[in-house]
Amino acid sequence: MAVTLETPLSRVLGPKTATSMAEQLNLHTVRDLLRHYPRRYARRGEQADLADVQVGDRVTVLAQVRSVTTRPMRNRRGSLTEVVVGDGSGRMKLVFFNHRHAALKVNAWGMFAGTVGEYRGEKQFAHPDMHLLDNDSGDDDWARALIPIYPASKDVSSWVIQKSLKLLLGPQGNLAGLVEDPLPEEMRTRHGILPLAAALLDIHRPTTMEDVEHASHRLKWDEALILQLTLAARRRAAALEPGTARPRRSGGLLDAVDAALPFALTDGQRAVGEELAAELDRDQPMHRLLQGEVGSGKTVVALRAMAQVVDAGGQAALLAPTEVLAAQHARGIRELLGPLGRAGEIDGDPAGTRVTLLTGSLKAAAKRAARADVADGRSGIVVGTHALLQEGVEFADLGLVVVDEQHRFGVEQRDALRAKGNRPPHVLVMTATPIPRTVAMTVYGDLEVSTLRQLPSGRGGVASSVVPVSEKRNWLDRAWERLREEVAAGRQAYVVCPRIGDDASDAAGSDDEPEDADGAPDDGPRGDRRPPLAVLDVAELLRAGPLAGLRLEVLHGRLTPEEKDARMRAFAAREIDVLVATTVVEVGVDVPNATVMVVMDADRFGVSQLHQLRGRVARGQHPGLCLLVTDASSSSSTGQRLAAVAATSDGFELARLDLETRREGDILGAAQSGRRSGVRMLSLLEDEDLIAAARAEATALLDTERGLADHPGLAAEVARLATDERAEWLEKA
Repeated sequence: MAVTLETPLSRVLGPKTATSMAEQLNLHTVRDLLRHYPRRYARRGEQADLADVQVGDRVTVLAQVRSVTTRPMRNRRGSLTEVVVGDGSGRMKLVFFNHRHAALKVNAWGMFAGTVGEYRGEKQFAHPDMHLLDNDSGDDDWARALIPIYPASKDVSSWVIQKSLKLLLGPQGNLAGLVEDPLPEEMRTRHGILPLAAALLDIHRPTTMEDVEHASHRLKWDEALILQLTLAARRRAAALEPGTARPRRSGGLLDAVDAALPFALTDGQRAVGEELAAELDRDQPMHRLLQGEVGSGKTVVALRAMAQVVDAGGQAALLAPTEVLAAQHARGIRELLGPLGRAGEIDGDPAGTRVTLLTGSLKAAAKRAARADVADGRSGIVVGTHALLQEGVEFADLGLVVVDEQHRFGVEQRDALRAKGNRPPHVLVMTATPIPRTVAMTVYGDLEVSTLRQLPSGRGGVASSVVPVSEKRNWLDRAWERLREEVAAGRQAYVVCPRIGDDASDAAGSDDEPEDADGAPDDGPRGDRRPPLAVLDVAELLRAGPLAGLRLEVLHGRLTPEEKDARMRAFAAREIDVLVATTVVEVGVDVPNATVMVVMDADRFGVSQLHQLRGRVARGQHPGLCLLVTDASSSSSTGQRLAAVAATSDGFELARLDLETRREGDILGAAQSGRRSGVRMLSLLEDEDLIAAARAEATALLDTERGLADHPGLAAEVARLATDERAEWLEKA
């Protein structure tokens, strides 16, 4: 039977093995199996795996039998066999009930797989799967210096995968007739890249770790180049879309915005503003990502772009992730525009426009009126939440889509709003979570990137400290004293908690207001941790204890929109001293008089989220203080992560820390294994130069007159990416 990369595994392997691989590992074809790379490589006596494994992990270890003991069980019939194995760094017990393995003899080596359990403080496997390695058996895997350990499942062990690949590769490991190399030879030569067949053979059957390194480098190139070709093709397709130019007009809304600003634009705001103005003046739709430090003034830059579009006869839509933020945006824009934002009202300027707020919680009559103003073009600036994406929301002439806090939305939501334009509108997406260069080149690779680093002058700056309550309990008492001192000086404060409380489900109050911390890593299983602190519980304790007598209120997603808006207005008007809140205050909330933030259970939040939260204070002239309260020890990895956040206010440095401390699959929005993203080998942290080189090669290939026409292998890989599961990752990234 002729085998190709698309041959089903059911035709190559036994039906039981093929079925288990398909159901448990999502491996269906020869291609899938060849691209199922080892997780690591074992070497006799040199691995430290037994010392590192944790209870609850499902692992495969290479170890040597140290002792075998069989004895009758005390409380029931039958025997218990206990086998102690070690790997040079640690030991583990294997337990078998009523089952003796004759081959399990002292000094025998084998691979053992199972879920790590614990009995009387000692780690153990109960009835593990195993594969004994014997020099005398003719098993050539045993003779190899490196033994690949594969990502496995309950019914498909690492050695089953190894034997399946051995069957596929044959004794000589000849892949030349099976694998066609998609990379042009001159590109491989220029970058010192192995041929694909050689790389696949070396990744599965290496002799040295140098073989693994060279093979990995080639396989990373495959992933990076195909992704960059796909993203470059999308950028080119977007550039060919017929858009509508929105040129700047003097004497209009934009000039009025500039005149009304109570501060001077920073050099960075001016530079990015000119960049956006030039792109809006073209008839190809703009596709740009604006990233910047918390408080760098991205919203003002976006407002100036929206005003330019309104001056040119179009409409601008601002999509915000929460109702609190949407309401604040709408209120701030109206206040800045004054009569120019109230066209058609008694005190409105007929030369201006209307600013309309559209959210899911609007009453039916108000929603109908808002939709009518949008549909007939009376509203030039429309601010809203996911409600903007709903059927029934129509625009007269949508010219610009602005997506605030892009990480809260997917590409499909951005495109759903774009589709409401008569012609493709210009698109500006913004994020205050700085993006490492590698992520910008992959996750946001279809967008051009602008960056704001400069903060407006006159900001007080934020000092941050970790409060390790498990080690220094009195520090928390001092934190509350420090908060009271700021309130006594006329300032205000936030206290942030991971959840709402007082409800078993503890769900957020509306679909567009996520309330949970963003999956920060911690030092062990969460099963033995107490529940995260809740707003309602903490507020009661503070009212009765250290903050008694202060004007304290709560803010969370379970409140009605009217309640949330009223409390934010009261806080902004200095009628509330302390706001105890969930992460509903994470983005966009702007109260210049707030100078203190206390983050409870700070270890439950991710690095970028802590940086976002910290950006809510010191937005005026007074210096700020952010206190990160945790019961994690300062010597733990969690404690060190919080100390790193406290040590710097550079969001770009913290973005790299975030990439180091979080699972890369989380950054990509993909499964940890990488299968859903097509990124199995590529590291966004370590492979920046490789990704940049692949991006340059992809651009150069598509710049040629024939594009990929002379490279059918590459074209086929790009087409495959567009049709398999990885396309879903690209859409949702």
